[in-house]
Amino acid sequence: MAAFPLNHVIESQQFDRDLLETVFRTADQMKADLSGERRFAKALEGRIMASLFYEPSTRTRFSFESAMLRLGGAVITTENAREFSSAAKGESLADSTRIMNGYADVIVMRHNEAGSAARASEISRIPVINAGDGAGQHPTQALLDMYTIVDAFDGIRGLKIAMVGDLRYGRTVRSLAYLLTKYEGVEIAFVSPPVCKMEGDIKAYLDRNQVPWHEETNLDQVVAKVDCVYMTRIQKERFHDPEDYQAAAGQYILTPERVRAMKPSAIIMHPLPRVDEIPKDVDDDPRARYFEQAQNGLYIRMALLYLLLSK
Repeated sequence: MAAFPLNHVIESQQFDRDLLETVFRTADQMKADLSGERRFAKALEGRIMASLFYEPSTRTRFSFESAMLRLGGAVITTENAREFSSAAKGESLADSTRIMNGYADVIVMRHNEAGSAARASEISRIPVINAGDGAGQHPTQALLDMYTIVDAFDGIRGLKIAMVGDLRYGRTVRSLAYLLTKYEGVEIAFVSPPVCKMEGDIKAYLDRNQVPWHEETNLDQVVAKVDCVYMTRIQKERFHDPEDYQAAAGQYILTPERVRAMKPSAIIMHPLPRVDEIPKDVDDDPRARYFEQAQNGLYIRMALLYLLLSK
């Protein structure tokens, strides 16, 4: 296998089609290995991952830590670095990054400020993986999302995807939009309240890469036409104006009635956690892939850690 070309994983734009296929093939190996011979069980023995999370997390933090442990590595961690690390005493992100360089072999960072992981990578001698930076990006989530979509469909050409909910502050949909430009014939419908519309930088990027997109406020207008409904919650913590949040909350719910209108071959995705946008009644529908999607996060993050640290 050729050397992995990335030193850090900061944004989705770093991944071209060939690199995506490398990550996905490696994730396939990790998935098979966990139910087989465990050839990778000691692949990262002696390596240490620092999970430096300035925001709360369940799936991302635990899947990264599980990934490192399943590869034979060790983990040092803080659950809320803003309150329970020297950041609470005023330590800068740059100083924290330099300190972690002396303790670990890779830093997995979630931060409340967009661009934080990129700043850390500029001064870090060891790999930095962006596990979400405010309303910026969440590239490993986008990778597991893309992996889920690739697995669900026999070829992606002509795929129609609806991204629903909080598109303005949703770093997952922003990151996934970048990756979708690597596949031909994809079309995107942005379905959101006016206060949560997708930002112009993503639309301009799609235009430059000749990916058709359109905006819609009525979910019923798109559910029957698309191959993938990607739901997101309205993120109260991202809103600066409580009135904007109240205007957006609860408008887009994928009810069982709407699910019945979807194509039999379509899939339902969600980065989780959910609030009320997908009722539990939908969970048993074979088109609901969001728990499988979360599980895929383990395989993708195992693949990335292996590719970055086994050079």
